[in-house]
Amino acid sequence: MGYDIERFVGYVNEGLLCSICRDVLEDPLQAPCEHAFCTACIHGWLVHHSNCPEDRQMIDVSLLRPLYRYMKNDLNRLQLHCKNREYGCEMVCSLESIDRHERECEYSQIPCSNAGCTVQIERRNLDGHLAVCEYRSRECPNGCGYTILSAEDTQHNCVTELRTELELLRSEMICRVEEAKHEMESRLDSQRRHMVQKESILQNEIEELKSQMSRMMSDIRSLMAAERQHRQELEQAELEKREL
Repeated sequence: MGYDIERFVGYVNEGLLCSICRDVLEDPLQAPCEHAFCTACIHGWLVHHSNCPEDRQMIDVSLLRPLYRYMKNDLNRLQLHCKNREYGCEMVCSLESIDRHERECEYSQIPCSNAGCTVQIERRNLDGHLAVCEYRSRECPNGCGYTILSAEDTQHNCVTELRTELELLRSEMICRVEEAKHEMESRLDSQRRHMVQKESILQNEIEELKSQMSRMMSDIRSLMAAERQHRQELEQAELEKREL
């Protein structure tokens, strides 16, 4: 659907009206026959038809093109009233900038930001509404720290809320202790496996050293036996030398 022609100030050229809804073009597209339409209007028309609603020439979605630049410029220069005119907004601006204005218009109807509240309020009155909204939240005046809604004032009990908070803290603490316990056990298991591995390596090294020492003792005993034999041979040679 297009922009309501009643919102516009002054004369609007016939060529800037949608051939289907007869309002001022919104997000326009143009057929090869040069008739222009709102995008939503022509897409809806082509669901059930395959021709132009003005001259019945055959058209397809793929043949639709953006509006000619000069027509687009004429369209953007049109002046119109804000859609919130009925609520008191007196702004008149170009079609090119109307969307930006209406997104920020102080007279726009917007929902209350408090959860559960269904009130629609003018943007300019939002702060005043939030101050008295029955769904507004605030901290308990007794200092328990609980955030309450005005609608819950009669049901709020500080002792009950504090007990609930303590139970939650206790449960959280138990979970953290269990997590720390599991982490420590995991670390201990890892260290134990590491120590067993190192012990095995050291035991192998000790066995290797024992084997080396055994070989060295055997070599020493062989050397000592050879020395004794050599000494005996020297003594025998000395005796034979004396006899001679």
